[in-house]
Amino acid sequence: MSEDNQAFIPDSFMALYVDPGRYKPRIGRAEMIRRYELCEDMANMLMDTASTQQFDLGITPDDVLERCHRGLQGTPALVTEEESVWVICRLAELLNWPSPKLK
Repeated sequence: MSEDNQAFIPDSFMALYVDPGRYKPRIGRAEMIRRYELCEDMANMLMDTASTQQFDLGITPDDVLERCHRGLQGTPALVTEEESVWVICRLAELLNWPSPKLK
């Protein structure tokens, strides 16, 4: 059995690629795994940065998450807009912070 068949992709991430009224994602499984792993890695890598910003700058978790979100939207963008929101929500989850209210 290939490693790709064992990969777990959360429903919250898979939903980014399922069009309304459809059941099947618009990208293939291999691409979905690649995109998910990139986004999950980004959320994990941002944990230290986010914690440090909150401590050093004395700002709220919402402010930290907003700053991180703006950073993900830079050029060239590594992730789509939808993926950037998912990364920030995942980051909040990893840090045990409330879900952000992104604009």
